[in-house]
Amino acid sequence: MSVQAMERIILNRCGVIDPESLESYLRLGGFGALRKALFDMAPQQVVSEVKASGLVGRGGAAFPTAVKWELVSQAKDAVRYVVCNADEGEPGTFKDRKILEEDPFRVVEAMAVAGYAVRARVGYIYIRGEYALPISRLSKALEQCRSRGYLGERILGSDVSFNIWLVAGAGAYICGEETALFESIEGARGEPRLRPPFPTQEGLWGHPTVINNVETLANVPPIVERGCAWYANLGTERTRGVKLFCVSGQVKQPGVYELPFGVTLEELIYGCAGGPRNGRRMKAVLSGGASGAFLTEKDLGLPLDYPSLAAAGSTLGSGAFTVVGDSTNLWDVLEWVARFFAHESCGKCTPCQIGTRRLVELVHRMRRRGIAGKERDLLATLHGAMADGSICGLGQVAAVPISSGVDLIAAQGA
Repeated sequence: MSVQAMERIILNRCGVIDPESLESYLRLGGFGALRKALFDMAPQQVVSEVKASGLVGRGGAAFPTAVKWELVSQAKDAVRYVVCNADEGEPGTFKDRKILEEDPFRVVEAMAVAGYAVRARVGYIYIRGEYALPISRLSKALEQCRSRGYLGERILGSDVSFNIWLVAGAGAYICGEETALFESIEGARGEPRLRPPFPTQEGLWGHPTVINNVETLANVPPIVERGCAWYANLGTERTRGVKLFCVSGQVKQPGVYELPFGVTLEELIYGCAGGPRNGRRMKAVLSGGASGAFLTEKDLGLPLDYPSLAAAGSTLGSGAFTVVGDSTNLWDVLEWVARFFAHESCGKCTPCQIGTRRLVELVHRMRRRGIAGKERDLLATLHGAMADGSICGLGQVAAVPISSGVDLIAAQGA
């Protein structure tokens, strides 16, 4: 079976239903997972099913989803929250937007299932303010679900109450970090918190909180409906399930592709996205978003799962793959990446605030003067200081694509 012909699980309703109609969602089996959870499963059974499926977070950290749910479900604090991270700010990443635009009811259903599993009564969707169409469609979805009893008091006639509120952010990249997101919902400046305590202990307003991104939650309804064994059989032994991959840059067919873990980089770039456009060759692929590392043609056989990419010195991250053609100067890419992180640093911690600026200066200097040993040593020192001293992932990984790109430039001589 070709990669294009594989069954769609997450995107199965995208482009098929009317995303502004609850009736359209119901006709294609919508809210079947919520009904099954409410009337056929105990909350702990839902958590156990998600745990046995092997589902891990799709935002980049790949943390086991059920571990978060389990910790919150066992918390002594009776006030608990479920939060959907829809602040999709990673460059080259647009998979969550596709779900929110074309199948918003799926996210509502998944959050309601999560709320039941952890015994939470309130959920929040924190969405990027620039996502005008997803905001509009989610607002309509939430309104319809409340009016029809899928949200609110005693949902679907059960003893369970759960409601969801939509919060639009102001476009800060840092608010994709979960604790900065909490700060923003609470009305404060979006800055990361020191951990511990972790969100499952003290999250939103100091209460235990489950936070998952859109894609992670989108996997929950089919897992509940079709069972953990079915889902765990997808992907690879070390990374279960399916993944949404975003391909952009200099390719013939950029877009979002749903594939099981374990397909190769070549199948994604050439089989799905059609390879480089205009008869050019691929110089590199920036994997995982702006904070990832560069892969080259020698990596085309690499399986796309978390362990394989980590072993290759790269990361799956958000699932974004930006193709750089052989007509592009890699220094232009590195300068853009460095400027992006310097602009988006919230400034809370010095290693990130100052370090990202030094990265911009260092890239300019190396581009002008060449990659001498002194500059390479300085980059390594800066990378280590930022990784060790920064509070959150922005500062910890900002130098990764720069170091990877400089190594590639040195190896290719371009």
